[in-house]
Amino acid sequence: MSDMATRASGGVDVVFEAPRWSERWVLEDGVTMPESDPHRLTCELLEDVLRTWVRRTARDARVFGNIALRWAEEHPRVGVDPDVCLVEPAPPGPEVRSVLTWVEGHRAPTVAAEVVSRDTARKDYQEGPAKYAASGTGELWIFDPDRRGRGVTGEPWVLQVWRRTRSGEFRREYAGDGPAYSESLGAWLVVTDDGTRLRVADDEGGERLWPTEAEAERARAEAERARAEAEKARADALAAQVEALTAQVEALKGR
Repeated sequence: MSDMATRASGGVDVVFEAPRWSERWVLEDGVTMPESDPHRLTCELLEDVLRTWVRRTARDARVFGNIALRWAEEHPRVGVDPDVCLVEPAPPGPEVRSVLTWVEGHRAPTVAAEVVSRDTARKDYQEGPAKYAASGTGELWIFDPDRRGRGVTGEPWVLQVWRRTRSGEFRREYAGDGPAYSESLGAWLVVTDDGTRLRVADDEGGERLWPTEAEAERARAEAERARAEAEKARADALAAQVEALTAQVEALKGR
């Protein structure tokens, strides 16, 4: 952890105890924030990695991108649309258009992620933590590769991790350049590709990245190729041994 990250996470205790709703949080129907290509690609990568992990581990979970998250039945237009979120257990039904926490089988995300862009910096920094605190979300990641935001303490951070404590507080546990530990996943959040992408890894150094579906498929194909080559090598070796033994037998017969 860098000195900057240590000062941020150790020297500033940022906690949200948010109201259930605010007039400022009312969303206009049909209005979504525009996404730039870098923002979209970063979100799609993170979504792919989490979906692949869910399939690989056979978890009862769903990963959503830009889905409507609502938690106040009396104020259904109050909410937030996470760039990426993991909901566990998975909401029922093949097509889920929104997560409504008052509906049976719907729960607040275990993890939500926001990727900061020029158009979303104020929302992600100044409103995001309070909204996710109110929603019941377990853990929030805010990834700001270009340091566009200004939070309640004034600083832009490449990566923030907010986490709900056992007492119900929503507390910022990390702010810095990464890596940062995700208790919800039991894994590390690492910044890759010259600071432009957020990935998940089994180790703090980012050597064992969680794969995308394409990366996992390539790894499976490579493992199958290696298995086939090893099997062929064993078969060739056995054939060579048989041939050598046959030659020895023929030689003995000729004596």
